[in-house]
Amino acid sequence: MKKILSFLWVAFFAACFQSAFAQQPFALHSHNDYFQTVPFWDAFSAECASIEVDVILQNGELMAAHEKESILPTRTLRSLYLEPIQHAVKVGLIKDFQFHLLVDFKTEAYSTMDALVEQMKPFSDMLYSEHNPKGLKLIISGSRPKLEDYRNYPSWAFFDYQSLQLTQDLPWEKIGMVSLSFSRFSAWNGKGRMVQAELEKLKIFIDLVHSFDRPVRFWASPDSKSAWKAFHDLGVDYINTDQPYEAQKYLSTLSKNIYRLPQTQQVYQPTFEHDGQEIPLKQIILMIGDGNGLAQISSGLFTNGNELSLTQLKNMGLINTQAADDFTTDSAAGATAYATGKKANNRALGIDSSGDTLVNLPAILREKGFRSGIITTDELTGATPAAFFAHHSERDDSGIIASFLSKSAIDLAIGGGKRHFYHYLSDLTRVGFEEVNSLESIERSVSSKLIYFLGDGSPATIESGRGPMLSKASLEAVSFLAKGNSPIFLMIEAAKIDSGGHANSSSTIVTELLDFDLAVGKMIRFADQHPGTLVLITADHETGGVSLPQGNLERNEVELAYHSDDHTGILVPIFAYGTHSGEFRGVYDNTEVFKKLVHLVSLYFPDKK
Repeated sequence: MKKILSFLWVAFFAACFQSAFAQQPFALHSHNDYFQTVPFWDAFSAECASIEVDVILQNGELMAAHEKESILPTRTLRSLYLEPIQHAVKVGLIKDFQFHLLVDFKTEAYSTMDALVEQMKPFSDMLYSEHNPKGLKLIISGSRPKLEDYRNYPSWAFFDYQSLQLTQDLPWEKIGMVSLSFSRFSAWNGKGRMVQAELEKLKIFIDLVHSFDRPVRFWASPDSKSAWKAFHDLGVDYINTDQPYEAQKYLSTLSKNIYRLPQTQQVYQPTFEHDGQEIPLKQIILMIGDGNGLAQISSGLFTNGNELSLTQLKNMGLINTQAADDFTTDSAAGATAYATGKKANNRALGIDSSGDTLVNLPAILREKGFRSGIITTDELTGATPAAFFAHHSERDDSGIIASFLSKSAIDLAIGGGKRHFYHYLSDLTRVGFEEVNSLESIERSVSSKLIYFLGDGSPATIESGRGPMLSKASLEAVSFLAKGNSPIFLMIEAAKIDSGGHANSSSTIVTELLDFDLAVGKMIRFADQHPGTLVLITADHETGGVSLPQGNLERNEVELAYHSDDHTGILVPIFAYGTHSGEFRGVYDNTEVFKKLVHLVSLYFPDKK
């Protein structure tokens, strides 16, 4: 039974960690590894490159313990490390050793070293030598023989050098690493940031160790995400941790979580000439960044030289986003609240929690002479744009959702997902829609209704080459809708910020946010040139539970951290610019945006009698 359990245990790790010790841009040192729940295996599964065990020589056996009082008969260097490693080699789980054991002697150096040499003899086949250059190395720390005696020990035995005195005449061929207490350089506790003078001391020492082509480690060091990143950035070769799994998880995603903007983009500086004035409302532009919370906006701001067009604005508020049936909304219920002023269940479009059809903003505005349009970097049947023309209980029924467009008050539609409209193109033509094949064709068209498909499926991301379509489409749309001096309503969605949140992709979030901000700048400029325009910029919800633990303004760099890969219930911001923009300050429910807009429209477009 014991052999079966042992086999199953090794098989489990083989299945879960078959790619263990793949090339990593960092290396972890599992400090006092024998304290882990499962010594060795926890460190191995976390791909640690250095694994530490304290040993005490007692009655000829090397016990895994820090002091004699904590010795347990079953916990030895052999039972916790050497035998499991040997078994892993035998079953093929370990082929090339990409880790070493750091054996910290707590008893007298020479007697303990002699016992270690004797104990390693049955394991000689897996040990490092000139004939087995990929074998297991042991680095001796703690009580060590004198420097001049290092060469007297087997080729698998290396030593941990612990001094600031680094000279060419040291026995470097037997020194496996250089280790010192972190307290000799800094009092930093891993919270906040290290002071610059201490940082410089560390850099100088690390560079000196590296000049001798040896790795460096610091013990008694802070053990936190901030510390792991700081040591990673400093080039510490073995990052000391008592949390190998957490450290590996954090550092392995660090390159994905950090984004540095190659080149900043210009922002638009508003004139504020008409901002907040109570002049007749003629143009309403509602811009929705799907999944766009304060952290997402901050990431774009800090990578773009601390400037966005969006953050020039003065009137802003916070929006509560809950759905009718859930604390955390999805895009369907969130957009339905903006489009109808009513709460909906998640996944439902344009219907209330009882399933009754709701009148949407484009339909209300059509009765007052408005022309309406929708633009999205998603498919047109996506939840946010669809909430402004469809009435259906399931957001994923794209074919059914597409059928509602020809029956709606929409005059212009730009987005992807043509495949869902193949059966309804004749219906769109019958009600006056012309399908154009480019954004430039919109200006030349004499039709009263237009649709432009960005492709059969969902449009690409900025990273995949979409280009500044959103800005161009927004300018073409306001120009088209306003023909004949008509009042207009335009909903513009930046859909892929949400995609970045779901994928925990910092680069997607930042690039899509900045693309959205280009369109925001164009619409703010439009408002300056066309008095009577109200521009609202908000989000349906936040995605990813994003925070910004660190960044560098000089390098246009941010690190994003993620609480989840789903929507959250946190408040989202709303920014307002133009006529009556002051009406949108404060903290309120998402349904209030619709109500505020309807109230403002009623001031200047009374119901026809």
